[in-house]
Amino acid sequence: MGVVSSQSFKNLISTYTGFAIGALNVLILYPYFLSQEYYGLVTFLLSAANLIWPFLAAGFHNALIRFYSAYQTRKDQDTFLSYALIVPLVTGTFIGLISWWLYDWILVYFSDKNQLIQPYAWLIVPLGVLNAYFEMFYSWVKVFLKSVFGNLMKEIFHRLAITVLLALLYFDHIQVEDFIYYLSAVYLLRVLVIGLYALRVYSPNFQLKSLPNYRSVLSYSSLILLAGFIAVALFDLDKVMIEYFMSVENVPIYGIAVYIAAVIAVPVKAMNQIAKPLTASYINEDKLKPLEDLYQRSSITLLIISGFIFLLIVCNLDQIYAIIPEEYRGGYSIVIWIGLIKVFDNLLGNGGSILYYSDYYKVTLIGGLIIVVLAVVFNVLLIPAYGILGAGIATFLAFLLYDLLKLILVYKRFRIIPFSVKTFYVIILLSSLYLIFAYWHFGFHPLIDITLKSLIITTLFIFLVMRFQLSEDLTALVRSIRKK
Repeated sequence: MGVVSSQSFKNLISTYTGFAIGALNVLILYPYFLSQEYYGLVTFLLSAANLIWPFLAAGFHNALIRFYSAYQTRKDQDTFLSYALIVPLVTGTFIGLISWWLYDWILVYFSDKNQLIQPYAWLIVPLGVLNAYFEMFYSWVKVFLKSVFGNLMKEIFHRLAITVLLALLYFDHIQVEDFIYYLSAVYLLRVLVIGLYALRVYSPNFQLKSLPNYRSVLSYSSLILLAGFIAVALFDLDKVMIEYFMSVENVPIYGIAVYIAAVIAVPVKAMNQIAKPLTASYINEDKLKPLEDLYQRSSITLLIISGFIFLLIVCNLDQIYAIIPEEYRGGYSIVIWIGLIKVFDNLLGNGGSILYYSDYYKVTLIGGLIIVVLAVVFNVLLIPAYGILGAGIATFLAFLLYDLLKLILVYKRFRIIPFSVKTFYVIILLSSLYLIFAYWHFGFHPLIDITLKSLIITTLFIFLVMRFQLSEDLTALVRSIRKK
């Protein structure tokens, strides 16, 4: 866990820095500097692009992590990386031609309502291609256990650039109609930077020739692209379906609530950047004992961190929404629903990676596709009945079913579980602190209230976690920071 702890901590810092910048954008700058319609437009376009990029990457970004260490010669490894450079180009061209053929139909789709989207609909595919290339290069550097810079680009770069663009918009240096195009240029620049860095980490001898074990690679890639679609669909499907059933102005209200809850997902994202290649390596080398250790230690560590973040959010939720413009305050309950499922995601540790890099990934994908269908059904039933709250409940139910499926499959295949007696101690601790602080308000300005309450909760929580040594890795990390 030494490499995992070190790089995960660095990734955690950069990811939360990115989320802090993103919070400034999502909660303050977007609502005050953009109209509700244009804010909804931005959210919809990025969510739609996220829905298609897994198909454009064709699962090859995960195949890089799964199979690179399995190739023993440099020639085979270089060939493997060479294919990674052309896959998004080929798939992007194919999807682009289909979109061009269907473009008139797409314009008609947006003609009755949400006409603001029409002039920008063509950007969805290019943004999807850029996301696919970014994930490909990001996996490239993960293979060489160089995830920190990639995480900076993924979490901080584009958010900081968006802050600058919003400031330029506020001071009338750019027009709102051009903001979307500048935003797209930011995503292009991000790909160029991460691409140059990946080639600097390792520059292959470009060659396209037959790969040993290519059938396994193609089979895995074709199935894992569905896994990527499943993960992205469960996260962004609700925003796209809200646009279908309701006006686009409702998308940012839901998006703000989801963004607040998404902060809870950061720990598992940060750890997975480095835990994924280690998980793949353990499975490839049949090292089950280290795999079990990584599974259980990642679970308790992530539960403590994500549970603590959720505790801070729910105890300060009234004050958080007091800062946001009134027209965006309709997502209070959505934060709770999405937050709970994010904590459960973290509780499963690296369980998803274990399945994706084992021979059970096919079963996981089949189950995931069924759950995506159920997610669509949940949204169709709940959004018309309960509005954006229905979308939040639908997302909760879909993720809960998917997480339970992964938990059962890992146990069935490896006979390991992520829980221990410390898991229940942490849950009791979090519940007790919630009951103490949830309804306690100082009555000052919201920012002062948030700061004071968070400081008290943080001090008490860290003391209790250290006192009872609920996580070996966190205890070691805190002691290391003290020494430094």
